[in-house]
Amino acid sequence: MVKITINGQKIETQENNTILQAAASAGIRIPTLCYLKDLNEIGACRVCAVEVEGYAKLVTACNNRVQDGMVIYTNSPKAMTARRTNVELLLSQHDSNCAVCIRSGNCSLQRLANDLGILELPFEKELPENNWEKGFPLQRNAAKCIKCMRCVQVCDKIQDLHVWDVANTGSRTTVDVSGNRKISEADCSLCGQCVTHCPVGALHERDDVDKVLDALADERKITVVQIAPSVRAAWGEGLGMSREKATVKRLVAGLRRIGFDYIFDTDFSADLTIMEEGSEFLERLSDEKNQKLPMFTSCCPGWVRFLKSQYPDMTDQLSSAKSPQQMFGAIAKSYYAELMSVDPSLIFSVSIMPCLAKKQECAYPTMNDAGAGQDVDVVLTTREVDRLFRAEQILPELLPEEEFDQPLGTASGAGVIFGATGGVMEAALRTASWLATGKNPDPDAFAAVRGMEGWKEASFELAGRTLHVAVAHGLGNARKLVEAVRKGEVSYDFVEVMACPGGCAGGGGQPIHDGVELADVRGQVLYQLDQKNPLRFSHENPSIRECYRNYLGKPLSEKAHHLLHTDHHGWKMPGEDGICGES
Repeated sequence: MVKITINGQKIETQENNTILQAAASAGIRIPTLCYLKDLNEIGACRVCAVEVEGYAKLVTACNNRVQDGMVIYTNSPKAMTARRTNVELLLSQHDSNCAVCIRSGNCSLQRLANDLGILELPFEKELPENNWEKGFPLQRNAAKCIKCMRCVQVCDKIQDLHVWDVANTGSRTTVDVSGNRKISEADCSLCGQCVTHCPVGALHERDDVDKVLDALADERKITVVQIAPSVRAAWGEGLGMSREKATVKRLVAGLRRIGFDYIFDTDFSADLTIMEEGSEFLERLSDEKNQKLPMFTSCCPGWVRFLKSQYPDMTDQLSSAKSPQQMFGAIAKSYYAELMSVDPSLIFSVSIMPCLAKKQECAYPTMNDAGAGQDVDVVLTTREVDRLFRAEQILPELLPEEEFDQPLGTASGAGVIFGATGGVMEAALRTASWLATGKNPDPDAFAAVRGMEGWKEASFELAGRTLHVAVAHGLGNARKLVEAVRKGEVSYDFVEVMACPGGCAGGGGQPIHDGVELADVRGQVLYQLDQKNPLRFSHENPSIRECYRNYLGKPLSEKAHHLLHTDHHGWKMPGEDGICGES
């Protein structure tokens, strides 16, 4: 411990603490902008500069450590003048037209400028041109970038993809796609972590709300919407709702007020995914001589993009099962259209997802197996749905709860936990055990795969055989796991990977809380919903059984293969087989 003085207050703090940490422990707030603990501690913005006795220059609080006897002033005239000037300089190169910014009201720079009372700028505005591909799911506005380096750091240190880098020199220095590439030429997984870690509106998802509004206004269209598992644990955050109020049934009620004809649960198709993927796994397991293990899950399009771009020779180890989103789209425009006796081309299929990669996935040329155009027409992120509620002036906290439509609205707890890291593995093992033995295991028998550890391993007994499984979340952890598999350092039968830290609960399309990670909290909500659900096995879902009995036949049937499985080689990532851009 060392003794220091901050703003006249004498405190004791650990000697390895930064000035920022020491001040926080004493209840003294020092503003920050670029700082992210353990990720971006480079003092790029200089907003946290403080005055220290004996030092001629101000020092940044986020990356300078305390020393015994140090006397610090966080709000001295010198520190306050410098802080204000630094923010004014940032604003001089920032498009601060806040009224039409996607992050208005949730922007760290906007809040900081307000806190400092900056009402006008003494410097001339100088904004860079914005040349970006408007159709790509990930959008960047160069005129809003404050060069904080957060996107670079999260992509390098957490996701290990190095999509972003510093570009140009001198006063023209900025952040751009690395390697002088266009974003469509980069091996971007579309995880969206750069978006959720950006403190301003420089990075955001492509907004597809207008496409949905056009469909809702078209009386010929039958609008069908599905709600992903993890969305129910986060959607209320962007609307200021408590978790107790922000139930999925209130989300259903709100979507009905907006005008959707049918509201269904992606958890239904998550159960469908388990039936297909679990059956496929057992089939591969029984034919080890001709099948290369481990089998990788395929429900996360960000992970699929990563594997195809980084380790294309392992693409065939992905399960051929489509993601729940795409299974739902195919079923909605085939099975459900038949149940309703309607032309499937009249169905406009919307999905609400925690993800940017889903926007690209639904557009792949292999995702149109129902024969009525793309199986999913539009994907909205959780944030887009929150914006839709605000635009429609709907206050969902005041609405009574309403049920999903049937039959695609019935789901098990196994489907719910798809949104948390380890959830797909646990759900798959519950049903794989039943498929192999004819008996249900304890639904919590596979809980060892839960938790926020980046790379988890577990072994389970299945029909007299020991299964070795692994779960990874975050693409940096995925790379470590895949490299270990390739080197023969580890051996698994089945591996689940989610691109985003914490799984879909921490997805790149979820509500943004600057400097706060909520994937673990949201994941716990999903596990609680699983515990409360009277159905905890995908194979016991009565709507799933009816779908197989009346339409698909059985898992891995010819019809199931046509609608619910895909060829991962049917589209290319940049660099795959010499391709410069996606195809």
